[in-house]
Amino acid sequence: MSSLVLLHTRYQFLEHLRVPIAIVASVFFPTVAMLAFVVPFAGDHPLAATVGTASMTMFAVMSSSLMGLGIGVADDRGKPWDPYLRTLPAGPFPRFAGRMLTSLAITLIAVVPVMLVAALLTEATATPLQLLLGLGALLVGALPFMMLGLLVGYSLPAKAAVAVSQVLFFPIAIGGGLLGNPLDPPAFIGAIAPYLPSRGAMELVWAATTDLPATPLALVMLAVWTIVAGAAAVWAYRRDEGRRFQ
Repeated sequence: MSSLVLLHTRYQFLEHLRVPIAIVASVFFPTVAMLAFVVPFAGDHPLAATVGTASMTMFAVMSSSLMGLGIGVADDRGKPWDPYLRTLPAGPFPRFAGRMLTSLAITLIAVVPVMLVAALLTEATATPLQLLLGLGALLVGALPFMMLGLLVGYSLPAKAAVAVSQVLFFPIAIGGGLLGNPLDPPAFIGAIAPYLPSRGAMELVWAATTDLPATPLALVMLAVWTIVAGAAAVWAYRRDEGRRFQ
């Protein structure tokens, strides 16, 4: 089974390299957001710069996971190769796992320029252990967004997936406080943020890289979103399989 997962991961990653615009977009937008929102407003303050950098890395995670998977899966479903793969006896797990590992690989690529901007242009600080823990927190925080991306991809055609993934992405990012001052958000954002997966994922990274504690409500809701979105993604896969292969 592990060899099949690695094979699907390799295939999916090579597909992205052949049409690299998705990787370019995943790298471009978080880096620009880092330059626009963190460097000029929080770059001189070590804690604020570190928190802002963590937020922009989560922005990269959301982009590559939710939008990348949602649009990519929907596009693949429209190609004749996808129905053939789904007739093979391996089952859905290798493809699911391969897509998720590919998404994580693109996320790691997207995080690199954000970290370079933080190191060169801000006073953000983190020990090697904090960086390692922060990376682990990013991978955990990516799970609900990957599940949401798979849900969108297996539920909708490609054109609709583009619109719906964007409609989901920006409210979740803004509502979680990623594009504002996460330490002092407006009252409305502060009220809804703990219930969104972006906030829980962001606070998990904060806790790993700074002395800021994560709030229990945000972490519980992160787990709830992961479980519910995962179950919905499996349902969408089986529903699509039942419609197309019955």
